[in-house]
Amino acid sequence: MIRTENLTKRFGPTVAVKELHLSVREGTIFGLVGPNGAGKTTTLAMLATLLRPSAGRAIVGGYDVATQPDRVRRIVGYSPDHFGFADDLKVTEYLDFYGACYGMGRAERARRIPDVLERVGLAEKADAYVDRLSRGMKQRLGLARCLLHDPAVLILDEPASGLDPGTRVQFRALLKSLRDEGKTILISSHILLELADLCDEVGIMAGGTLVAAGSIAEMLARASGEQRLHIELLEGVTEAAAWLAARDGVKRVEREGRTLTVAFDGDEAHQAALLQAMVSAGFRVLCFQPAVRTLEEVFLSVTGEGKR
Repeated sequence: MIRTENLTKRFGPTVAVKELHLSVREGTIFGLVGPNGAGKTTTLAMLATLLRPSAGRAIVGGYDVATQPDRVRRIVGYSPDHFGFADDLKVTEYLDFYGACYGMGRAERARRIPDVLERVGLAEKADAYVDRLSRGMKQRLGLARCLLHDPAVLILDEPASGLDPGTRVQFRALLKSLRDEGKTILISSHILLELADLCDEVGIMAGGTLVAAGSIAEMLARASGEQRLHIELLEGVTEAAAWLAARDGVKRVEREGRTLTVAFDGDEAHQAALLQAMVSAGFRVLCFQPAVRTLEEVFLSVTGEGKR
């Protein structure tokens, strides 16, 4: 549904996006993450036809963003990370204005506006003035605006910003239901844990290019480097730490109470051998398990942020 080939955007001597190759399958939620300045917002703006690429191609729903922008706009709902509201308008007036911009007729606007407000949880705010809304409510109003013309593709830049925890849960459920209806969703966020729960696939950007992409499971599996083991002992923790530190493949041993966290360079077979050796050496092991990799670790690993 979304495909880029060598997509590049320059602002004078600055290259914000460099030869980006991105692929988002139809009917999926794709999360785009990366540090500030990675090129995420610029990428989304190009896909939404708000910025013209300097080089390369971007195809959305079969249409080229550079040569067929009007076609793209008909099938895309775009929510930027920051955008202004007409504060002297009521919520329904605001949506009616944008519905007209989308080319929707008066009757269609009158039918769709109550539906989208109900869907984003703002039905009771239909007659409220926009400037009276909380930040989180404004974020939901922005999503309502995106949904107004029933687009096939949603491009959302930091859409959960300003939402309280309870509303975030509702927001994730809404996006999942939209995906289940067949919509394709490209979402940018710094809230990595929420992306892990929400997205079918994730891409990590750094320096204007995509440095890693795949399903959550694939991203976690590709995290290279040391494996951490959590080992809890009944007794003899100090002796066990010294014993482990002298073993091949052990890079580091840290202690917290009766639990040792071991940085270990070895696969599952080596882990089993280590456990067997510990028991044979007389250590009374209560728990021996690998630490679960997190999406944050993958992010820090592939972007190099963890070394700064």
